[in-house]
Amino acid sequence: MKKILSSLVTLVVTLSLQPSTPLKAKESLPKRHSLQLWYAQPAARWEETLPIGNGSIGMMPDGQVQQESIVLNEISMWSGSPEDPNNYSAYKQVSTIQQLLFSGKNKEAEKLVDQNFICQGLGSNFGNGATAPYGSYQNFGFLKLKHQIPGKVENYERSLDIQDAVAYTSFEANGTTYQRTYFTSQDENFGLVSLTADRKKSISFKLDFSRKEAVTSAEIRGNTLTIQGQLTDGKGGKGLTFAAQITLNIKGGTLRKEGSSLMVEDADQATILFAATTSYYGLPLVETLEGRLKNAQNSATEKLLKEHKKAYHSVFNRVRLQLNPGNSLEGAGSKISIPTDQRLAAFYKAPQLDNEMASLYYQFGRYLTISSTAPKMANALPPNLQGLWAHEINTPWNGDYHLNVNAQMNHWGVEVSNLSEYHLPFIAMIKRLAKEGEKTAKAYYNAPGWVVYMMTNVWGYTAPGESASWGASTASGWLCNHLWEHYLFTKDKAYLKEIYPILKNAATFYAHTMVKDPVTGWWVTSPSVSPENAFRLPSGQVASIVMGPTIDNQIVRELYGAVLAANKILALNDSYAEVLAQQLTEIPPAVQVSKSGRVMEWLQDYEEVEPKHRHVSHLYGLYPAAFISPQTSPEWAEAARKTLTVRGDEGTGWSRAWKLLFWARLQDGNHSLEILRQLLQPAYTAENPTKVGAGTYPNLFCAHPPFQIDGNFGGSAGIAEMLIQSHAGFIHLLPALPESWSSGSYSGLKARGGYTVDVSWENGLVTSYKITGNKGEAVDVLVNGKKSSYKL
Repeated sequence: MKKILSSLVTLVVTLSLQPSTPLKAKESLPKRHSLQLWYAQPAARWEETLPIGNGSIGMMPDGQVQQESIVLNEISMWSGSPEDPNNYSAYKQVSTIQQLLFSGKNKEAEKLVDQNFICQGLGSNFGNGATAPYGSYQNFGFLKLKHQIPGKVENYERSLDIQDAVAYTSFEANGTTYQRTYFTSQDENFGLVSLTADRKKSISFKLDFSRKEAVTSAEIRGNTLTIQGQLTDGKGGKGLTFAAQITLNIKGGTLRKEGSSLMVEDADQATILFAATTSYYGLPLVETLEGRLKNAQNSATEKLLKEHKKAYHSVFNRVRLQLNPGNSLEGAGSKISIPTDQRLAAFYKAPQLDNEMASLYYQFGRYLTISSTAPKMANALPPNLQGLWAHEINTPWNGDYHLNVNAQMNHWGVEVSNLSEYHLPFIAMIKRLAKEGEKTAKAYYNAPGWVVYMMTNVWGYTAPGESASWGASTASGWLCNHLWEHYLFTKDKAYLKEIYPILKNAATFYAHTMVKDPVTGWWVTSPSVSPENAFRLPSGQVASIVMGPTIDNQIVRELYGAVLAANKILALNDSYAEVLAQQLTEIPPAVQVSKSGRVMEWLQDYEEVEPKHRHVSHLYGLYPAAFISPQTSPEWAEAARKTLTVRGDEGTGWSRAWKLLFWARLQDGNHSLEILRQLLQPAYTAENPTKVGAGTYPNLFCAHPPFQIDGNFGGSAGIAEMLIQSHAGFIHLLPALPESWSSGSYSGLKARGGYTVDVSWENGLVTSYKITGNKGEAVDVLVNGKKSSYKL
C-alpha cells in the first residue's frame, strides 16, 4: 500500500496580470463534424455536463452563462484506508457448508455463508463507504465562476469535440461574442479553461472553489487562495491528503479580493490552469503541482492546446470508423446538424437513419478510456464505476471496482480498439490483488493461491461482501481473463512470463478448493453464486448459494486452459500443469443445455426466480470467453440464443451493453443493432425529466441508472465486436453487420495475434482488407462467408 502523508492539503490559486496569449473568440471553434457532441442550451443537471479528462484529473463544465460550475476530479480521491477485513475463522465452516449443499439444503448452507463467508467489519457499508475503512471515490470539488454577462443571450452552443478532446461554450450577448474553451492536457497533467470575447474589457467574473467537507481552512493572501483539508481513513483518523493548484492569467482589467473570493473586472481575456493530486502517490503535494504548472504558466494557450492535441491524436487516431449515413433510406443522411440530445431521441426511434450516431458512440467509448486512465503515469489507477467523473462525496456504490462484471466491462474494448496500454493500470491492480488475495484464500478456505471476491477499492480489498447473495462470488479467475487476453492481443512473451505465476496461483486456489459433486462426480466450486441471481428450490424456498454455477465452470475451464497454454508457449515444463490437465477432464462442461433448450445457469436446472434478471452470467462462455460460437459449437450457440430470447433485450444500462456483445458473438447484426438502440434509449425526456430509466443520458453517459461508465465501454466494445472477431481461431471480418450498415470502412482495429486490420465494404460485402503483422506469417480469415489463409 502507498504511504499516506500526514500533511494537510494545500490548494493554491495564483493570479497573474501578465498572462500568455489566450485563445481568441471564434478563432478555434471547430466546424460541425461527425465526432462532436453539441447542445443548444446549458446543462441543467450533472448528467448533461461534458466530461473531459486525462486519466489523472477530470473536469465537467455545465456551460451556464452567468453562474458556471465546473466539476473537478482526481482519480485517486479516495477516503478510507488499508484494512484486513478477512474472517480468519471462516475456513472452519467450509466442510459443513459443502455437506449441506451435497444434501440439497441450500438455504441452510446460505445461512452459514451469511454468518461466516462475509467480511469482518463494515465492508463496503452497503455502498455507503465514505466514512468506513472501505472508503469511497469522491468528488474533488467545484470551480465556481460567477460571470457578468449583460444583455440577452443568443446563438448559444456548447460542445465536446472528441476528435480533439476539447470542450467549448459560445454565445452572443449585447453584441459581443463570448467563447470558453476547456481541456485537460494529454501532454502535461493540468486542466485549462480559456475565457475570451471579441470585444475588449468584456471578461468579468468571480472565482470560487468549493467542497462540501474535509476542508479545515481557507484564506486569501494577496493573489493566492490556500485551502487545507484531509479525508477520513474511516477508522476515526486521517486519510489521504489532497491538493490542487489553480493559476488565473488575465490580460487587461483588474483583480481584487472580495471576501473569500477573487474578482476579475473588465479583462480582455483570461486563462485558468488547474492541477490536482493526492498523497496516494507518495509525492510532495504542492511541489509536485508547481512543477506541473511551471511550464504551462509561461506558454501561450495556443501552444498548450496544440501539444495536447498532438499527444491525444497519437492515441485516438489509431482507429477510424466510417459508417455510411444510410442515404438509400428515406429520411437518412448526416444528422450532425441536430443537437445531440435530440439526435439521441431520434436514434432510439429509428437507428437505421443515423449510422453516424453508432460510430460516434463507438469513438466516444474510446475517448472515455483515454480520458479516464493514464497508463504512462506512475501508480496509475484504472477507471472506476464512474471512470473518474463524480459530483458527490459518496458516489453510487462507492464508485469502486465491482468485479462481477463491471470493472471487467470497463476494459472489454481496449484491446480490439487499439488501446492496449490502457489495459495496464487494471492489470497492475490485478497483480496487487493477487498478493493481497493470498490472505483471503487462507482465511476462507485455508488454501494456497489467491482469491478476490466481487468488489475492491484502491486499498486492495479482497474479502467477500456483506451478504452471501451478492458478496460470495469469486472474481480471481475472471480477472485472469484480462491477463490472458492482453497476451493474446500482444503476443508479448516477456509479459506472459511475468503473469504466469499469477495465473497459476489463481488456478491453484480453485484446484485446492473444488469438491467432487456426489451426484455427477464432477469437481465443482463450493460454496458459490451466479452473480446477484437467485433460484427456487423444489421446496419453494429462494436461495442464492450453490456449488458449481455455470459461470464458475466456464471460468475455471478458461483459466486452466490459459495456464496449460502459457506453460507450453514458455516451455516451462511445469509439472503442476499436468495436475490441472487431469482435473480439467473432471469438471463440468462449459455448457449444459436444459430441457427448455437453454443454457443452464446452475449445476441443476433450477427454476428462475427472475427470468429477466440483469446478469446473464451463465453466458460468460459466449462473451468474454470463447466456448460458444456459431462456427465451433452451433448447438451451444442456439442454446445461448434461446437463453437471451427468454432473458429479454431490456435491462440496466450495462446489462444491455453485455447483451449487445452476446448478440454480436452470435453474429446477428440486426439484433445487435436493436440492443444498441435500446442502450441509447434516452434515460429521461424533456417532458418528464424526473423519471430516469436505463439507457443513456444526454451527455452520452450510460444510465444504470444512476450513471455507470461500464455501459459506455461495453457498448463501444460491442460495436467493435460487430465489425471484427478473432476469438474462434481465425479473424472474422464483419461478423455481425446490420443491414443498415451496408457500406463503410474502418482502419486500425486489432485482432488476437497482434494483428492490425483495415476493411472496406459495400452492399454488406467486404471489398478490400489489409491485415498487418509479422511479415510472412499466415493467418486464417473468414471473409464474405469464405475462410482462407492470408499471408502477411
